[in-house]
Amino acid sequence: MIKLDTINLRDIKKMRLERHWSQDQLAEMSGLSIRTIQRIENGENAGLESLKALAAVFEINIADSDKKQEMEQVREEEAYVQKVKGFYKLLVIAIMSLVVPVILAIEDTANWSTLAWIFLSWVVILTVYSLNMFEFFGEEWKSKLIKRKFKNK
Repeated sequence: MIKLDTINLRDIKKMRLERHWSQDQLAEMSGLSIRTIQRIENGENAGLESLKALAAVFEINIADSDKKQEMEQVREEEAYVQKVKGFYKLLVIAIMSLVVPVILAIEDTANWSTLAWIFLSWVVILTVYSLNMFEFFGEEWKSKLIKRKFKNK
């Protein structure tokens, strides 16, 4: 059961269900419409008066969704999507830049070494890009490494 003085809007439904109230009952007790209760439970914004009415019914203070935390999450997700997008763009450029050398290598076997060097260069570039942009060696990896090294000490 939720026992906080301040509650997040997302917990309204949980609190209502813990009390075995229907949306209709909550609407009646709070003086809000059923549609307003439904919108709030679906994560839509609530007005100050609606929040005050719900706070009175649940005998708590209601904090609007933690907008800073949500915005930070959205920023992190967008940054990650941009990193993946950048990697795919670089991969497409690499593949496209190999088309002509492959054609030349097929026509003249002396060009295979040039193709191999270009291919190797792209492998190095993509590897360096991936290591810099994605967190392969994050906190979880660091913790495992430390535990493995110092577990007996």
